[in-house]
Amino acid sequence: MKISIDISYYPLNQSFREPIKAFIADLQSKENISVRTNSMSTQVFGEFDDAMKAVNECIKNAFELPESQFVLKVINMDREK
Repeated sequence: MKISIDISYYPLNQSFREPIKAFIADLQSKENISVRTNSMSTQVFGEFDDAMKAVNECIKNAFELPESQFVLKVINMDREK
């Protein structure tokens, strides 16, 4: 099943740009998913297992930075097109 995930990441500290860039780069390094970004959020597209695994790993890595917050919307359809 194809899914789409809309992710908003909020590092709650003064220097928020670098953690966001690192999170996006981490997502983009994963195989079998497609990643799009805009000024408001990051979108991940792919098969359920691939997309959820990639997002889970990248969020876990990002949580090494204290005081981080994520907001996710998961849709059970391919919204990439």
